[in-house]
Amino acid sequence: MDMLKYEEKYWSRGIKYVAGIDEAGRGPLAGPVVASAVILPHDVNLPEVTDSKKLSEKKRERLFQNIMDEAVQVGVGIIHEREIDKINILQSTYKAMQMAVGQLRVKPEILLVDGRPADIKHFEQESIIKGDSKSLSIAAASIIAKVTRDQMMINYDKVFPQYGFSGHKGYGSQQHIEFIKTHFATPIHRQSFKPISDYLPTLKYYKENRLVGALGEQLVACQLIKGGCEIIEMNYNVPKIGEIDIISDDSGTLVFTEVKTQTKGHGWNEPRTQIDEHKSHRIMNATRYYMDENELDVEIRFDVAEVILGHGKPKINIIKDGLSAY
Repeated sequence: MDMLKYEEKYWSRGIKYVAGIDEAGRGPLAGPVVASAVILPHDVNLPEVTDSKKLSEKKRERLFQNIMDEAVQVGVGIIHEREIDKINILQSTYKAMQMAVGQLRVKPEILLVDGRPADIKHFEQESIIKGDSKSLSIAAASIIAKVTRDQMMINYDKVFPQYGFSGHKGYGSQQHIEFIKTHFATPIHRQSFKPISDYLPTLKYYKENRLVGALGEQLVACQLIKGGCEIIEMNYNVPKIGEIDIISDDSGTLVFTEVKTQTKGHGWNEPRTQIDEHKSHRIMNATRYYMDENELDVEIRFDVAEVILGHGKPKINIIKDGLSAY
């Protein structure tokens, strides 16, 4: 099949910038929906690019970089689970597509959209059923969206290792659903989806099972992921030396984050006052051990995160370089 048939139809009319659009993550029970918009050059050379669902994970990751290197422009839009719950998955998909197009620094003259027409105003578009197997631009967008989302879910797997997110990527596998029924939903599950809405843990549940501190750490780690950080370690513990709640990579800076969580009745500054000189000393010792153990010589930062639960939506305050005060 000629994967450039649709693009060449418009190029032949003098239209220079054609953007393919596709999404990943409409069906899962957890995590975001991600859309991508890709503008390819007229002399594009991506012979292996096709529908992302037909490719292995390893091949998708390799082609992801090839597309990023070859494309004129790539835009990505991400809508997370709480907004999906608020506006529904269809509107979230449209919003992610709008964001992806808005990220393009070159304005496309036509949008090629996989499936049915998308709610993207002020742009001419052509919708193509099964477009990810008929249009190279859409296929490229499907790979960018899929790999971007998969990388986030792999990151979430480090935060919730027992849920198997790196395998099923949040989709409703039998194992995934059984674990939800046994251990309840996580903060990244879509609460408006069935059966998630039937298995939402309460604050009482976290208190009774002594999981409040763990929940605070998970919420902070999720916020870091949504901000573009990569989680390296959760609860890194060196017996008799110290423990670090979260180790993450923030654009090349290795960040060691201490999380303090309180329930209602407390305000800002109160959680972080739990970090005394002894606690700070143990964190520094654990950091030195981690750096030596992994033979690292990189820029580092020590952050403090405060989490307050019990006032509706959890409140999270991340203080960069916050440990320096101790």
